[in-house]
Amino acid sequence: MGFRDRGLNGPKFQMREKILAIGDDYWIEDENGNKHYKVDGKAARIRDTFILEDASGAELSKIQEKKLSVRDKMTIERGSTTATVRKRLLGIRDHYIIEVDDGDDLKAHGNILDHEYEIERDGDTVAKVSKKWFRVRDTYGVQLAEGQDVALILAITVCVDAMARD
Repeated sequence: MGFRDRGLNGPKFQMREKILAIGDDYWIEDENGNKHYKVDGKAARIRDTFILEDASGAELSKIQEKKLSVRDKMTIERGSTTATVRKRLLGIRDHYIIEVDDGDDLKAHGNILDHEYEIERDGDTVAKVSKKWFRVRDTYGVQLAEGQDVALILAITVCVDAMARD
């Protein structure tokens, strides 16, 4: 199940499309099929919540949908860092702004619905998302640049996928 993208040489992961219904779980695997992270869909009253865990079950990030705000958004809590993912419509394409407290903001843009997009920070690509790397139905790949916060980037892709379905 190998895949590689020119320009990025960091870790690569396989994600499930239309990630999950609340209450479902699934594993994020590396390019060799090893389970590294688990996405746990928690049922909550007012909002959808996903927990990103490492292979041993330790919580790395909490992802929550904020449906009561003027504009739908999702927040990621990763230790003392909070990131907010907001959807913006620019022309006919979706565009996501990721505001990171105490860090540099990111943006996700491209063909979001077809899982062909990039995540950038200050004009530099920090991750690419592509469905072309896999022939397995309902999966897509995430290739990170070297030195990125893997759990944060994967949590962002969970948010983008969940928000794109709404």
